[in-house]
Amino acid sequence: MAVARALIHHPILLLADEPTGNLDRHTAQAVGQLLLELHRQEQTVLVVVTHSAELARGFPRQMEMADGTLQPAGGGA
Repeated sequence: MAVARALIHHPILLLADEPTGNLDRHTAQAVGQLLLELHRQEQTVLVVVTHSAELARGFPRQMEMADGTLQPAGGGA
């Protein structure tokens, strides 16, 4: 329901803070795929903050916060 409310006005930017934090594995995967599909269809900027490495791997670009600095995941450039 929260995803539907967030998308009703076709935003340019979609911020998702722990969108799958309280979901079972199957539902979390479905929500991750839904966010990516909506991102592609609506051409939104999608920023997802998560502790789930599994969810993060589904996105084309990952960043990590380490010692207060945002950097590419894995320490690469």
